[in-house]
Amino acid sequence: MRLPVITGLAAASCAALLAGQLCAQQFPVKTVRIVNPAAPGGNSDIFFRILSPKMSEILGQPVVIDYRPGAGGTIGADLTAKSPPDGYTSALVAASFVINPSLIRKLPYDTVRDFTPLGLVVEVPSAVVIHPSLPAKTMKEFIALAKGRPGQINFSSSGPGTVGHLTGELLNSTVRIKVVHIPYKGIAPATIDLVAGHVQLSFPSIPVVIGHVRAGRLRMIAHTGAKRVPAAPEVPAVQETVPGFVVTSGFSLVGPAGIPRPIAERINGALAKAVHDPANAKMLADGGAAPVGNSIDEHAAYIKTEIAKWQKAAKAAGIEPRDP
Repeated sequence: MRLPVITGLAAASCAALLAGQLCAQQFPVKTVRIVNPAAPGGNSDIFFRILSPKMSEILGQPVVIDYRPGAGGTIGADLTAKSPPDGYTSALVAASFVINPSLIRKLPYDTVRDFTPLGLVVEVPSAVVIHPSLPAKTMKEFIALAKGRPGQINFSSSGPGTVGHLTGELLNSTVRIKVVHIPYKGIAPATIDLVAGHVQLSFPSIPVVIGHVRAGRLRMIAHTGAKRVPAAPEVPAVQETVPGFVVTSGFSLVGPAGIPRPIAERINGALAKAVHDPANAKMLADGGAAPVGNSIDEHAAYIKTEIAKWQKAAKAAGIEPRDP
């Protein structure tokens, strides 16, 4: 009859007993929160809705989302880094998480030191989508159009320093065009204005816009993956026109530094099972995302590699780190 007492004690003192096996054995005993550093309606939202039912089933507790958008994902990431390392708070971060170290001079956290890697969820290429009012039907036609209209074509993104922003700047420098960046507070409002024709171009991930493309509200002229994707097999990769232009972004689950390894493994295992569940994997792939669900150590190595990759990309695009 002592089990309820032990369980309650474990829930109350888990953060203090970081090395204790009891904490790991009992985890979780309450709702698990996943911070979304982006506005509702974006990629993280889509992936959370697909994966959370299975994760809740595996963990035996509700897995809920907590929206904390703003500042290119740094507000939600900072909240996560400063949360108790007990496994009950993590964040589903976009590629901006590993891009920001090359774009922001003084982050409020260290992207490697202050987080526990919990698994890479998916990798996603960006779509190159335009408003149907633009006459271009192919990437080659769009580049020619943009060269004839320097500074007259605007592209939206979910904010400064995001994949959508950096992809546009990389395209500018690579093919010598000048499309103008218009930042938004989240991919959903950025996409709404693209559909409305207030901007003419965007580089969101495929899952966000595939519905609009299939409905004819937007035209997807290319994507930034290395090869054609199942979600849109008729759409060519940018590198078929611009060799070597490949940009993919990863969506990861991270927690604050110091989560006990057994608890981290429990979360990672639930995530991997949810990602590789056949129904979930199909939904992710059909939407344009490549399911990953890797290990903690593999994810840790991935984060370091991606930070280095985006630092190189930002330098090539001539983007200097800015103050927050």
